[in-house]
Amino acid sequence: MGTRGNTNRNTATGAPPSWRNVQPAPIVLLAGPENYLASKASESIRHQVRRAQPSAELTTLDASAYEAGSLTNHASPSLFGDWKVIEVGGLAQMNDSFLDDALAYLSDPAPDVVLVLRHSGGNRGKKLLDALRAGNAVEVDCQPLKKDSDKIDFVTEEFRLARRRIDGDAVRALVAAVGTQLAELAAACQQLISDAEGDVTVETVEKYHGGRVEVTGFKVADAALAGRTAQALAMLRHALATGADPVPLVAALAMKVRAVARVHGARGSSAQLAREFGMAPWQVDQARREAQRFSSEALARCVQVLAEADAQVKGGSRDPVYAVERAVTVIAVGGG
Repeated sequence: MGTRGNTNRNTATGAPPSWRNVQPAPIVLLAGPENYLASKASESIRHQVRRAQPSAELTTLDASAYEAGSLTNHASPSLFGDWKVIEVGGLAQMNDSFLDDALAYLSDPAPDVVLVLRHSGGNRGKKLLDALRAGNAVEVDCQPLKKDSDKIDFVTEEFRLARRRIDGDAVRALVAAVGTQLAELAAACQQLISDAEGDVTVETVEKYHGGRVEVTGFKVADAALAGRTAQALAMLRHALATGADPVPLVAALAMKVRAVARVHGARGSSAQLAREFGMAPWQVDQARREAQRFSSEALARCVQVLAEADAQVKGGSRDPVYAVERAVTVIAVGGG
């Protein structure tokens, strides 16, 4: 299968492999707390091995309940010489027996075996992790996508790989609607790819996910930043009256205002600023248009009032609705 001699770098780019492009190797470490990325990387490795060797044997082990000798036994050559994939989970809670066997295995990995190790984080097994990283193990970073820009890139790539078009505003709306958990975001992408016809627009996202409060929050933010005070307040009051939580509404407002504050007065092309601020070029263009209504002092005022609103909706006030309305009004009138 051509896995022998692989290192922890992508041979095409010189960069560490990602969960999307990892290839089978004698030892693969999936490190980080994001289970969705780790599961997709494991699935990809498994499928690649079985495409080349349909009879490949799959074994799963739990490092926290490991019995001494199991790894060596499962990695031993089979009677028919078939390839094996051994997936070991629970390394963050590994017992001493697994630690000892795994360290011994590293010194002499079995031929025709792909060993996939899953460590979700923490200090348990640091000796093994250090040994893996010092050797030729392939490491895949499975950290959560915390930045909205990373989630936007994730959605964009999901649609690109599926050869489907999605509008920039629709990407943002989808991230806002279901972007809390990556697995949910991925499922939402696949639903739209499978079920929606034609280009995916904001209207398409609203059709499938319009009940999610964050989408409403971005509509309110767009109206407020455009100076449409009456519309922004009407939309806000409707959302609150129908049971929307003020906390994510303020979060959506803050996300939009932060984007405007980043590009305000910044020089450079959209592409340059997108790289600098971790935004998409279309986000930079939109934020620049919205920034034209504000002075630096006005933006600082908007940021301040949003920080106050955030504290108030999270328990610092008996009237969180007033806090959100005040923030929307200040933004809509240009920070006054």
